[in-house]
Amino acid sequence: MSLSFINKIQECVQFIQERMQVQPVAGMITGTGLSDSLTDLVVHQVFPYAGLPHFPRATVDSHKGALVQGRLNGRDILVFQGRLHLYEGYSPQLVTFPVRLLQALGVPMLILTNAAGGINLDYHAGDIMLIRDHINLTGENPLAGPNEDAFGLRFPDMTRVYDPDLGRRAIGVAAQENIQLHSGIYAGLSGPSLETPAETRFLKIIGADAVGFSTVMEAIAGVHADMKILGLSLITNINDPDAPEQTTLEAVVDTAAKASEKLNRIITGVVEQPV
Repeated sequence: MSLSFINKIQECVQFIQERMQVQPVAGMITGTGLSDSLTDLVVHQVFPYAGLPHFPRATVDSHKGALVQGRLNGRDILVFQGRLHLYEGYSPQLVTFPVRLLQALGVPMLILTNAAGGINLDYHAGDIMLIRDHINLTGENPLAGPNEDAFGLRFPDMTRVYDPDLGRRAIGVAAQENIQLHSGIYAGLSGPSLETPAETRFLKIIGADAVGFSTVMEAIAGVHADMKILGLSLITNINDPDAPEQTTLEAVVDTAAKASEKLNRIITGVVEQPV
């Protein structure tokens, strides 16, 4: 008899708790090229995804595929170095495995980072955008199907997906660190093909400031789990439908790596304060 999803989560939680004697205050999932963005993190333990019971494998280059337990500015946190995507063939439920793991571990804060294409032409490559809200254009939802009452409500409210207090905290830290921090709307697509100029023009019309292939599944699960969510997009390229330029994964990773120190400073400052 195969194990249910929640039983798989419980077995993975037990494995981690037997090896981790701390209670993390936050969990972070890193985007493309951002696995090592927390340069101030003091690493205590590393759990490769391949060694975690039932944990899906990250298959994308630049996603390391490891769960790191460490301390950031004196606070215990967990960092998923590399995420899971719909375009890898994973179901929405499996994409949110890390979020459910954090929920079962009692972690109150979820930090989601991603590498995104800029649609707002006031943005520049290397800028950071605080995700104020998102548009789910994937056609998927991790809550579809029978509801698991242990995880959350059947119909969770989505009017405040990204916690306003954490957002204000991030804005304050960015100001102190002299980092420009935009605030905008993230559009989540399924990928992996990049946007056509016509699609980019459509995204701009409906109010998106940045676009990517992640984050929305995890954010929905995080709301379902009643977690406080902070979302940050690192803008790796600008999508101008009137002057389209080709981009590559290598260019995205390079831009993300160069700008990740700014993310480190913002997240370090946010995590310093309790939720």
